[in-house]
Amino acid sequence: MTDPQTAPAATDAPPAPPSAPPPGRPPALVDSHCHLDFPDFAGEQDQLVARARASGVTRMVTICTRLRLEASVRVIAEAHDGVFYAAGTHPMQAAEEPMATVEELVALSAHPKFVAIGETGLDYHYTAESAAVQAESLSIHIEAARRTGLPLIIHSRDADDDMARMLSSEHAAGAFSCVMHCYSSGPALAETALGLGFYLSMSGIAAFPRSTELRDIFAAAPIDRILVETDAPFLAPPPFRGKRNEPAHVVHTARAGAALFGMTEAEFAARTSANFDRLFAKAAAHPVPGAQG
Repeated sequence: MTDPQTAPAATDAPPAPPSAPPPGRPPALVDSHCHLDFPDFAGEQDQLVARARASGVTRMVTICTRLRLEASVRVIAEAHDGVFYAAGTHPMQAAEEPMATVEELVALSAHPKFVAIGETGLDYHYTAESAAVQAESLSIHIEAARRTGLPLIIHSRDADDDMARMLSSEHAAGAFSCVMHCYSSGPALAETALGLGFYLSMSGIAAFPRSTELRDIFAAAPIDRILVETDAPFLAPPPFRGKRNEPAHVVHTARAGAALFGMTEAEFAARTSANFDRLFAKAAAHPVPGAQG
């Protein structure tokens, strides 16, 4: 939203990337962050998943941003192969929602399709007045990530210094894995996150024509720390900018990523899918829809 096991070691050898897709089949991609429960998609989840599959998006993670709505997100994941879910309290809602507890988040992690903690984080763009509550919520989610071994999903906007400080101090107190979702912050926070072994996720923002500085940040990162996402229904990449986003559109962000890293679209899809499997190990344990045949 616009704004496993212990953390994998940065030196771990990455698994072999998936083989190239058969002729005529689009490269298999993962939309690592979307919001299929949002009102924008009411009653349309079956069609969204079908369009994503037709575009080569075989898996996606739908994110719950208010824990009291977790059941409505869970049922979407339960209804569709290749759809997983995560839950947490979004920082912009931290002051208006009941404070999450570590025990509550750990209990949710027992579900076989619950694959990450969050999204959580710090957002000072619209809600700087609740910074203290956001920080408290973030610490709770971090501890849940430690206890479950699931990756943490971080939202950070206009809070680079505080986010870098909190992630560094919390990681020093006990390791956890993490993705900086919809990364659009500065190079210093990216350097901190990568130094902690975390991942950066490219959204449609990275494909915007004027996002040169952001693309430079991604280009400086190791390819084995890159994920792709839509953050649907927000932030549609060109040629859909300004319209409703959906998981099928991640192919356009991936195309921009492939060009940035000097790869074919199939190579970039294979590398980012392997990265997803490494970070979201619980999701990787499930069969990939359409992988056979």
